[in-house]
Amino acid sequence: MAGHDNSYKLLFSHQRMVRDLLTGFVHEKWVEELDLDSLEKASGSYVTDELRDRESDIVWRVRWGDTWLYVYLLIEFQSRVDRFMPVRIMSYVGLLYQDLIRQKAFTPSGKLPPVLPIVLYNGERRWNAAQDVAEMVENVSGGLEKYCPTVRYLLLDEKAIVNDPDWPEETRNVVAALFNLEHYRGVDEALNVLGRLVEWLYSEPQEELRNAFTSWLKQVWAKRQAPKEHWQELNRLEDLREVYTMLQERTGQWPKRWKQEGREEGREEALRSTARNLIQTTDLSDRAIADATGLPLDDVKAMRDELQH
Repeated sequence: MAGHDNSYKLLFSHQRMVRDLLTGFVHEKWVEELDLDSLEKASGSYVTDELRDRESDIVWRVRWGDTWLYVYLLIEFQSRVDRFMPVRIMSYVGLLYQDLIRQKAFTPSGKLPPVLPIVLYNGERRWNAAQDVAEMVENVSGGLEKYCPTVRYLLLDEKAIVNDPDWPEETRNVVAALFNLEHYRGVDEALNVLGRLVEWLYSEPQEELRNAFTSWLKQVWAKRQAPKEHWQELNRLEDLREVYTMLQERTGQWPKRWKQEGREEGREEALRSTARNLIQTTDLSDRAIADATGLPLDDVKAMRDELQH
């Protein structure tokens, strides 16, 4: 899922995306006290040796109230459920604080600034991993429990958000548009969302963000949705409006193609069902199950991980 991670990192490298993420999806009073015009991406110098090779995390900071107290936003992009996400988040927060200590980036009172860890999940299955590391630690009475660490993250499960009956589809929010495009329920709906997004991004000086959305649509979204014969034509386009126009012209052909490909998708789902049964009822290794079904080894490992949690 490197393509998804990299495209999301590019999108959320823009202030407008992080601003809309906060105002549209962090429903807490302290957000109202933020100076959103002060949003800035943290310098790459914050990255420790342990995090330097990571491609999916991104850190922003923003002023809180009238003081130079910065709230750091640690955003993690995820396409699969990870049972141990709370431990990963605890590690990332600790590494970020270590680097802030090295930079002497303290609050006016000499303390460390608050951090909001966000996990942005775009997978199809509902997220079922713990959201606080304390939930993963065995409870022992008699006094030991008071030493249990507590680090919580904010989960944004895109599909669950979009499928919520109270979800306001017409909100003027570019992150909401991204979520809708990821989990649309029909071609017409996707085109309506994309049309609104094009209108918003051309009504403001947002050339770099338009380019980021153009790249995501061509390299990630269209390759999941469009027939292969359209990929090359899409890749030649550089302007978001051109991509939108091309999709308007071509998407009418997609439902027919989807029906033709439905049998192949059904076959793959049958193989995945077989693999799940083998995982649950036999002692076969992941490699043996992959060989028996023809599924990628990584997919079998991911299924086992999901079934065990």
